[in-house]
Amino acid sequence: MGIAAHIKVIGRGKDGARPLSREQAHDLMSQVLDGQVTDLEIGAFCLAMRIKGETPDELIGFLQATTERCIDLRAALPSATGGVVLLPSYNGSRKLPNLTPLLAWELARRGVGVLVHGPSEDPTRITSAQVFAAGGWPRVKDAAQLSSSWQAGQPAFIDITDLCPSVARLLAVRWTVGLRNPAHTIVKLLDPFARFAQEEPMRSEEATPPRLRVINHTHPEYGESLAGFIALSGADALLMRGTEGEPVADARRQPRFDVFLRGQRQDALSRAPVEGVLVSLPDLPEGREADITADWIESVRHEPALLPAAIEAQADCLVQALAQARRSATPAL
Repeated sequence: MGIAAHIKVIGRGKDGARPLSREQAHDLMSQVLDGQVTDLEIGAFCLAMRIKGETPDELIGFLQATTERCIDLRAALPSATGGVVLLPSYNGSRKLPNLTPLLAWELARRGVGVLVHGPSEDPTRITSAQVFAAGGWPRVKDAAQLSSSWQAGQPAFIDITDLCPSVARLLAVRWTVGLRNPAHTIVKLLDPFARFAQEEPMRSEEATPPRLRVINHTHPEYGESLAGFIALSGADALLMRGTEGEPVADARRQPRFDVFLRGQRQDALSRAPVEGVLVSLPDLPEGREADITADWIESVRHEPALLPAAIEAQADCLVQALAQARRSATPAL
């Protein structure tokens, strides 16, 4: 089959390129993920999209193709009675401690089923997987292990190579061409439960707990395009500026939180950023290494008063959003 026709549309430079339809994007990504194209075509696709940028419709098509190739985790859903929060952790920490696992533990303490997904290693960063490993916390490979973690009140991490091997291979193209590609955006939007919920709906509200994705960005203009994706796709999500690209609030200063339910921004649930001059800084790990970070997170777990206010605010926001999503999904009597 090949994807030459699609590359011809997207590969004409910043001003000459045209967007793909949702169906075209789905077809293109399906062929890439299924290994039906050559390495040269994959390189052309990655570079063309890097120059052009993705439209919301393209993101939806790419995401649908990727979600269809995720492993089946739906059997774990009934274990998450407090709802599910998905934390895509793909950037890791470069200068600051990686506190995504801390947010995961705080949400789990509040009865939320938390799934962190991302790579196990990054040659330039400290990953959430490494912090989970250093803390001896659950790393899962299937629905049964995920269910066990949630039943025990623990968050879980799953490697993207286990969750969706084909998109993991596309992510790895970065280390060959030196640039990120659409897969790096798609995995941050991923809800691996989505297509299974559509294909085979559960029979009760208890069996289908509400789910929220934390979608983060590093540049304001990219936040605008992601908001467009959320609105067009009707997603339930918290959109925010991440900490070094991680889906956790900067412990030093709370960013803006935009909560969307069914694609609509919820003013009452969203939160303005903390402005002004910082008068104090929270206690943080003395280094960014995985073992130091994990030890510090353990100390916060045993003394919740040490939880940075910004991360506490993010957890509050997510729990309130889950509660609203549950109420909205419950039929009126």
